[in-house]
Amino acid sequence: MSRNANGAATSAVTFFDNASVAAAFAKGQPLLENSQYKIHASHRDGPGKAEVHEYETDIIYVLQGTATFVTGGKVLDGQAISPGEIRGASIDGGEARKLVKGDVIIVPQGTPHWFKEVKAPFNYYVVKSLT
Repeated sequence: MSRNANGAATSAVTFFDNASVAAAFAKGQPLLENSQYKIHASHRDGPGKAEVHEYETDIIYVLQGTATFVTGGKVLDGQAISPGEIRGASIDGGEARKLVKGDVIIVPQGTPHWFKEVKAPFNYYVVKSLT
């Protein structure tokens, strides 16, 4: 069973109206999470920590803003924050790309990645595939 952003159980077809999507972006909260995937309405005003998801592939679609996004390389000062999740200060090496509105990038599980620079507002969907 899946649950939407409001915690309600969902059926096979799930619809989010524009007000629900806007509210999710304003709060930076998931639209949907289940045992196969997660859909996050993500918002950034600045850079983040370096991340590694051992069990999730991130599919990112940029809706607004620009960012320098680094993939690969080595996470510096990495620490496990939960099973399969590592966060660190930055990435040494890797490949930097400028992300802009309309871009899609797929980050396979186990790949270090980092929003190094962000021009706010930066809004994007992340679909996290758990399979």
